[in-house]
Amino acid sequence: MDVLDNGFVGIIITAVIILIFISIFLRFVPVGLWVTAYFSGVKVGIGTLVGMRLRQVSPHAIIRPLIKATKAGLSLSTNELEAHFLAGGNVNAVIDALIASHRAEIELEFEKAAAIDLAGRNVFEAVQVSVNPKVIVTPDIAAVAKDGIEIVAKAKVTVRANIERLVGGAGEDTIIARVGEGVVTTVGSADKHSDVLENPDMISKTVLSKGLDSGTAFEILSIDIADIDVGRNIGAKLQTEQAEADKNIAQAKAEERRSMAIAQEQEMRAETQKMRAKVVESEAEVPLAMAEALRSGNLGVMDYYKMKNINADTDMRSAISDQSTEEEE
Repeated sequence: MDVLDNGFVGIIITAVIILIFISIFLRFVPVGLWVTAYFSGVKVGIGTLVGMRLRQVSPHAIIRPLIKATKAGLSLSTNELEAHFLAGGNVNAVIDALIASHRAEIELEFEKAAAIDLAGRNVFEAVQVSVNPKVIVTPDIAAVAKDGIEIVAKAKVTVRANIERLVGGAGEDTIIARVGEGVVTTVGSADKHSDVLENPDMISKTVLSKGLDSGTAFEILSIDIADIDVGRNIGAKLQTEQAEADKNIAQAKAEERRSMAIAQEQEMRAETQKMRAKVVESEAEVPLAMAEALRSGNLGVMDYYKMKNINADTDMRSAISDQSTEEEE
């Protein structure tokens, strides 16, 4: 009985070990993926799948896109897809782009598609835009005509992706900037803003003639003015601001002249006070001189009184004259 129990336990242990081995084998060797690839017409060996595991490459990320490409009639190898995967590319997006370009009869090689993907662009979206043109709507673009009136325009730019220039070509931001520059140039060269309002297509013609898509990843098919409005009167505003600035300058200069006049007046007053001080000083010397003349006998007492009478008479006449003048006024 013990022998039978020991044999049964051994069988169970052996079965568990076998199941663990099979699980590890199936985890490391994707047999199911190999079977799917084989019946899908993709010839890939088990050793190739194991090698992908050893190179830390997901076999599903390579084989499933390869199956899709093979069904679409594309001839690709696992080495190409694996190299692109190891470079950090999106294998599935590249395969979708190749299938879309093949169906649309657009010439696109795997190396070109892989380069576009590694450059950071969505290669599948690029193929879609190449088949179905994309419309880029610019923000409101403000420009001023020669008469000083502001024009606010919004344009719709229809573009088609240029596969050959996707690597190294400028993006949508450059297209929008160049269109904005063309709108500003066209409106700015117009004599009157009404000319632009009457013929908005003059903006489209001028912008298209500049070849704005050179050096970009797109080909401009058309530029349409979606909306155009009249903005502010920039000319009048500038004239008002200039007049205000001139007024402030004139006021500043007048204030400067007033300050200089006040300063000059103060200087003259100081000079007057200085001269008065000198007169008072001179008048203070007169009594001293007269006293000295009296002591020395050069001036008599009667002469002194005559001089005082003359001064008194002069003061009286001056007072009478001032009173008459006030009455006449």
